[in-house]
Amino acid sequence: MPSLTLRLYLDPKGRLGHGKVELLEQIAATGSISAAARSMEMSYKRAWDLVEELKEMFGKPLVAAKTGGKHGGGAELTPIGEEVVRQFRDMERAVNEAAAPHIRALQAEADRR
Repeated sequence: MPSLTLRLYLDPKGRLGHGKVELLEQIAATGSISAAARSMEMSYKRAWDLVEELKEMFGKPLVAAKTGGKHGGGAELTPIGEEVVRQFRDMERAVNEAAAPHIRALQAEADRR
């Protein structure tokens, strides 16, 4: 099954793609940067670096760390973090829907060989 991958270049800030958005979704689902990193088989440092890249890219935090204590810390998406995920996934759906007939045509062409 052919697929299309979306990567948005936000000049001059950086790139936003599936991996960073998936990390945000995993943070939202697990309530933890470290658990999100484990679920994606990446180091905590790499996950933290990506969270910092996103903060730089958008000029504000997309993830809010909760301080530890008796019940431990954690993390959650900020409203801008939730909006970035929603906008990216909406854009991804729109792109895939628009490209679907072209992808089918290209796949049919490749299948003839």
